[in-house]
Amino acid sequence: MINFKRLNHIQICIPVGKEMEARRFYTDILGLKEIPKPKELIPNGGLWYQVADIQFHIGTENEINKSKRHPAFEIGNLTEAREILERNDVKIKEEIQIPGQERFSFFDPFGNRIELLVNK
Repeated sequence: MINFKRLNHIQICIPVGKEMEARRFYTDILGLKEIPKPKELIPNGGLWYQVADIQFHIGTENEINKSKRHPAFEIGNLTEAREILERNDVKIKEEIQIPGQERFSFFDPFGNRIELLVNK
């Protein structure tokens, strides 16, 4: 049996060379805290963030495939988060509501879907 301890990190991708645009979105709009990447990985491009007790890695690649892949972050202020995103013209996706949670998704400037949720 594998003894899983916790989620360590999530990685999504942006096009090569779009780090400044990603930083404006993830740092300036979402307010995430950027953390340094290991020096060995700096040549690969991308950004790393600390989100609560996990790391959120944004890698770079030339082709971005759209799929159902997404990170889901539990937050404490879903209504306020939606208002911030809407004020910044961020595309919101309504999700099917499930028992015990309130949730929605949004898309970053690169088409990555990110879910925000509150457990009730």
